[in-house]
Amino acid sequence: MNEAGPSPLSDPTVVAVELERLRGTVEAGFARADGSLALLVQRSDQTDRQLSDHEQRLDALERSRWPLASIGALATIATVVVTTLQVAGH
Repeated sequence: MNEAGPSPLSDPTVVAVELERLRGTVEAGFARADGSLALLVQRSDQTDRQLSDHEQRLDALERSRWPLASIGALATIATVVVTTLQVAGH
């Protein structure tokens, strides 16, 4: 009969080496994931700052814009008054 030798996993040294190799792989994966998460957090913070800056600029523009509806109404009233004065003057 073909007798198989002892399993390589029965040797504690082999198991320890394989576990250490697995530990290194897991640590490298976690370091890569941590780096990616840190980059995402940094980009999110930059986006929040840019959004805040844009909101402040938009608020400033809204405060300084001309009230076009009011100006249009005043122009209409002025036109009616001038037309009425011209018609009444003739």
